[in-house]
Amino acid sequence: MNQWNRLGSTTAVLLAFIFAWGCRGTRPAVPAARESAVIPATVWNIRTEPLSDDEIVTQSAVAPRTLKDMANLGRWELGLQEAVRIALSNSPVLRDLGGSVIRSPETAMTAMDPAVIETDPRFGVEAALSEFDARIDSDFSSEKIDRRLNNQTAGTLGFLNGQLNSWDTGLSKRTAYGSRFTVAQHIDHDLDNNVANTFPRGAWNVWYQAEARHPLLQGSGLQFNQIAGPNSVIGNYNGVMVARVRADVSLAEFEIGLRDFVSDVENAYWDLYFAYRDLDAKVRARDVALETWRRIEALNLSGRRGGEAEREAQAREQFFRFEAEAQDSLAGRPLDGTRTNNGSLPGTFRGLPGVLVNERRLRLIMNVPPDAGRLILPIDEPPTANVVFDWPTVTTEALSRRGELRRQRLMVNRAELELTAARNFLLPQLDMFGRYRVRGFGSNLLDIDGDGGRFDNAYQDLTSGDFNEWQAGLEYSLPVGFRQARAAERNANLRLSRERALLRAQQEEVLYGLGLAVAEVDRAYLVMQTNYNRYLAATQQVEAVEAAYEKDGVELIAVLDAQRRLAEAGSQYFRSRTEYALSLKNVHFEKGTLLDYLGVVHAEATSASSLFPAPVVIGEPAGVNAVPELGSDPLGPPAQKFAPTPVEMIKPGDAEIIENDQAKAAAPVTRR
Repeated sequence: MNQWNRLGSTTAVLLAFIFAWGCRGTRPAVPAARESAVIPATVWNIRTEPLSDDEIVTQSAVAPRTLKDMANLGRWELGLQEAVRIALSNSPVLRDLGGSVIRSPETAMTAMDPAVIETDPRFGVEAALSEFDARIDSDFSSEKIDRRLNNQTAGTLGFLNGQLNSWDTGLSKRTAYGSRFTVAQHIDHDLDNNVANTFPRGAWNVWYQAEARHPLLQGSGLQFNQIAGPNSVIGNYNGVMVARVRADVSLAEFEIGLRDFVSDVENAYWDLYFAYRDLDAKVRARDVALETWRRIEALNLSGRRGGEAEREAQAREQFFRFEAEAQDSLAGRPLDGTRTNNGSLPGTFRGLPGVLVNERRLRLIMNVPPDAGRLILPIDEPPTANVVFDWPTVTTEALSRRGELRRQRLMVNRAELELTAARNFLLPQLDMFGRYRVRGFGSNLLDIDGDGGRFDNAYQDLTSGDFNEWQAGLEYSLPVGFRQARAAERNANLRLSRERALLRAQQEEVLYGLGLAVAEVDRAYLVMQTNYNRYLAATQQVEAVEAAYEKDGVELIAVLDAQRRLAEAGSQYFRSRTEYALSLKNVHFEKGTLLDYLGVVHAEATSASSLFPAPVVIGEPAGVNAVPELGSDPLGPPAQKFAPTPVEMIKPGDAEIIENDQAKAAAPVTRR
């Protein structure tokens, strides 16, 4: 006994040591003074192998272009429709211009999001439908019997030995009305040493059973089972209809994200357009100032009248002022440009100068890599025709087509469905069921060569139909007071009221934003006309002041001031044209027709190829030219403009746009 005690103590100590060692970490020992500084890579499973091409951006990214390397640039003439097409083809992630992909990637919308929601194995449509799938269950077990019983007649004088083998198989199916049908088979073989056994080698039991169960009150009906599902509990409803609404909500959210993305593409496009036009005005003013300075400096060097030192300094200051403005207008600064939710939901025009900055922003939203050899050149012109929106028509469109309202209506629909399901749980549970069972018994399970005696074959006995059992009845369950069910109904009522209140508030917000957008169209058009007249007046003022200066009728400061006014008037005119183009876009944004306005159609993807279209590869277009020679014409279309070199910046082309504006001013009023 002492040996066994010592052996048990030793075993206990050994097991304690093993368990204690097993609970310890695998981190190698590190001196206390260095433990915080030494972190072996193997301990934290730090990844040290090279990243694949799918995990990193190529290392050969083009360095950003600066003011110092602007020579020999080509151009990529790009229209708005083409920019939208490229952006949609290249962007599985619907990024925005606010940096949300970096700041909060969990909120970023992607092309996979609707499919992710619909294929969710917990809450997706297929997951809800799977509750009605047929199910096969099978169980096989073998049990050894070896026990002493308080019964001398059991086994051999109370010592019971034997073996029990059993096999159960069933096929069950749930219907959409809540009924459950089951077909089951049971086979077992019982072999023991009971002296009273009829068959010493054991006996076989076989039975087949059919069962039907149908709820009469709680859980009954097609509507409830489609809303809550057949295995639902109070407050947790995940039927097919709820799952379908959840998938439709994800589609509405995807359309909202797609609309915001396309809106940002157009915002970036017109930002770049204005940057070129602003640069045109600044370069033209700079070149005029340079010519004025050279004339005053020539008079100063020859000592002639008009070349006084103060006049030369004034002309020189004017030139460097416009030179700095032109450099800023070319390069720009990383400020927040026009984008969604920057003052208004569709985006309020910022009008920030900077061709290079705005060109990079447009490339970012289009998901097009930088190009060291050329710059994007917008070739579409902002509209100038007077567009008048019919208020009853646009309000009807907005209330029926806005993605946010459609999403909220789906949320109201879901709350109504959940209220219907919650009311069903206020009913008591009353199930009607019925079972029918056919049994067979024999010394053999299947004995083809047997003598055919009674109970020689369990399956033969089964087919005789001698042993038939049935059961029918009702099961009733009633929670006294229905406290949880009443709380669920009250909660569903409150949720429905909340969703309806949100829908009304959203409708009011939509009409408010639509009113602002329609009023902005009218303001932008009138200001565009005013700024055009201002530009014409500023041009005539420069001509008159320069003519008077040649006759000593005015001072030089008047000439310089007129030149500044002309530069500001030219920039403001194209600012107002850009604002008018964006105001038209914003009306379509507010009334939910922006995708139609830009020719964008989306549908649920049916294959991987439709979900991930082939990206648009931007190659070098034919006929890419270098920067053209400088001219001296008034502001022309941006299709003839390029980014300037550090020495000679771009010059405007011809006066086509200004002349066309006079023709377009008489265009008839159109309605949309």
